[in-house]
Amino acid sequence: MELTHEFTVPADVATTFETFARVESMAECFPGAQVTSVDGDSFTGSVKIKLGPIALTFNGEGEFTEKELAPDGGSGRMVLSAKGKDKRGNGTAGAEAVVVLRPGTAPADGGGPITDVEVTTDLQIGGKVASMGRGLVQEVSNKMLDRFTDCLEKKLT
Repeated sequence: MELTHEFTVPADVATTFETFARVESMAECFPGAQVTSVDGDSFTGSVKIKLGPIALTFNGEGEFTEKELAPDGGSGRMVLSAKGKDKRGNGTAGAEAVVVLRPGTAPADGGGPITDVEVTTDLQIGGKVASMGRGLVQEVSNKMLDRFTDCLEKKLT
């Protein structure tokens, strides 16, 4: 299942890129996420998610398979792959997220630089989780991303 989210943050591309590249910092903004170890571009951790009547805790691992910031800091791209299993055996999940950063159009009031962020996630789910349906997964994903972007905006201002 492919999920696409777009949002804007109040910082330049280079600052936004550096913030996204720090896994521990991003986990603080992702509801229910906890990073347990980081080794270079690889990490382990867990995330708690509630899908309808089912509460899930996925333990897993991930890594940045690509991180590229344009030499002039004008654009950036990173790819993150992750996979995990629910600790109670209710399902599995794997995802590849492609994050693209581009300079946004600054507001006329001179509020400073902004970055347009596009996150495209290819999500694979299995087990009981898969029976929950795309609509519920999309709804939960949207709510989590809203909380993530609110937190990210506070970090960057």
